[in-house]
Amino acid sequence: MSKTIKEIREDLDSKKYSSEELTKDYLKRIKNEDGEIHAFLDVFEKEALLEAKDADERIKKGEVSILTGIPCAIKDNILIKGKKCTAGSKMLENYIASYDASVVLKLKKQGVVFLGKTNMDEFAMGSSTENSYFGVTKNPYDLKRVPGGSSGGSAAALAAEMCAFSLGSDTGGSIRQPASFCDVVGLKPTYGSVSRSGLIAYASSLDQIGPFGNCVADVKTVFDAIKGKDSLDSTSLNIEGENNLKNIRIGIPKEYFEEGLDSEVKETVLNAIEQYRERGAEIVEISLPHSKYALACYYIIATAEASANLSRFDGIRYGFKELGETLNDIYVNTRTNGFGEEVKKRIMLGTYTLSSGYYDAYYKQALKARSLIKKDFEEAFEKVDAIMGPVSPILPFKIGEKTEDPLSMYLADIYTTPINLAGLPAISIPLELSKEGLPQGLHIITSHFSEEKLFKIASLIQWKKI
Repeated sequence: MSKTIKEIREDLDSKKYSSEELTKDYLKRIKNEDGEIHAFLDVFEKEALLEAKDADERIKKGEVSILTGIPCAIKDNILIKGKKCTAGSKMLENYIASYDASVVLKLKKQGVVFLGKTNMDEFAMGSSTENSYFGVTKNPYDLKRVPGGSSGGSAAALAAEMCAFSLGSDTGGSIRQPASFCDVVGLKPTYGSVSRSGLIAYASSLDQIGPFGNCVADVKTVFDAIKGKDSLDSTSLNIEGENNLKNIRIGIPKEYFEEGLDSEVKETVLNAIEQYRERGAEIVEISLPHSKYALACYYIIATAEASANLSRFDGIRYGFKELGETLNDIYVNTRTNGFGEEVKKRIMLGTYTLSSGYYDAYYKQALKARSLIKKDFEEAFEKVDAIMGPVSPILPFKIGEKTEDPLSMYLADIYTTPINLAGLPAISIPLELSKEGLPQGLHIITSHFSEEKLFKIASLIQWKKI
């Protein structure tokens, strides 16, 4: 059974085992298990053991934080100085990070051990971790199925007990959906609560770094370590939301339980919500009328921002380069052969929606829809403390099942994308396994900067034995 961070901390402090011994155990498990799962793109064996030895010295001296000596894994779009950061792309296959992401720097100060970098959909564009240039990651619960995406490697590594916690990024559901598919807890924090400095950008107004953990308390511990204002990210803030938990009211959006939701997922989620009713919460039906526009809105805004953000990968300054007779040839050859199909598709879609004649028809309309979606949530949170529903409308699907039907793949994000558009915090917590033994999750959403309330509500029901 997976141990929580608190349990590992107690074991390390009581000298039951050392951080070096613990790290060796995780490295051994990676060596034995990851050949099939392919959660990791790079394993830092030598460096991890040195970090563990240093952590053991800190523990001896009593210079301990709750995360000192705890081994973790990091999604490969988050920079670690001196290490490759590929974002799952041929374009950055040999790129070496020249600085630490702010979240990595904070974890280093805490004495965390970094085991390696995890696989992901290329440039975080995907819902299955099938779009990586370096191969598909498999779901530890069923190797024929996907672990979700785009942070599938981080979720799978934790689910397979190859780390104690991990970091991912969430642009439209890329932490919560893999958490649901892999039976772990995943947090998408409020936009701005965690610095994005050192995160390779997909869509800057939507991207957010967040943690995966074996329980809600673990996710809270990691979030507390990485949150806060950062001078390197002008969108980051230090704000505490309202966290009162008296007379909890939970809103159930009628739009989240309509056609398209798998019947078994629906039943399991409603059973979990019923547990809250049994514990005294008031359950009320609410409406988020503009949520039906969220997916279309998301794929216009995200791809538009991606087309701008990814323009820097041109073969001139760094990364993959393919020569040609003219400068334009270099651009075309580099981007044609350096980007994967899904990335090229999204760049072209984003460029199209920003082009003359289509900006007003698509991008401007999407921004208006985004404002309405945000307003729906603001009005809902005047009446309820939290909103609950499914994370994904389906159970983990088979590898290759949806690759020929991109619309079907995009629909896997139908419940998660509105949260990023509104900038809200949300968490996925594991529920009971399906009849086939497949994981599924409960999606809990609260108002801006109310992560403390979110953690408390998520911890109220017995959802999984650690």
